[in-house]
Amino acid sequence: MTAAPKTQAPDGAGKKTAKELIESPDFKALVKLRWRVSFSLLAILFVGYYGYILLVATNKEWVSAPIAAGSVVTRAIPLGIAAIVLAWVLVAVYVYWANASYDPEVKRLKDQLKH
Repeated sequence: MTAAPKTQAPDGAGKKTAKELIESPDFKALVKLRWRVSFSLLAILFVGYYGYILLVATNKEWVSAPIAAGSVVTRAIPLGIAAIVLAWVLVAVYVYWANASYDPEVKRLKDQLKH
């Protein structure tokens, strides 16, 4: 998921206009990668969340059963907590990816702009 770092031209050589940068293959590849990462994480979130909702809607007897004999906690509660934790984990994955890969690449591309 990480883009390989590119070398920058020395002292203003190879500087680009905003239009040239937007049309560059590096910029287009970065945008494509960001969309791919974002939609992959979104798909995982949707499967987890809507899977939970569908499970509750279609199998009420199973999710309403207690997790242990004599317990008042049903299976739906830990599954609901897991759906929420999944969202937090996916956010953390995205933040880690953005900080480690995306943001440095954006900075590299911004440094190519003419000022």
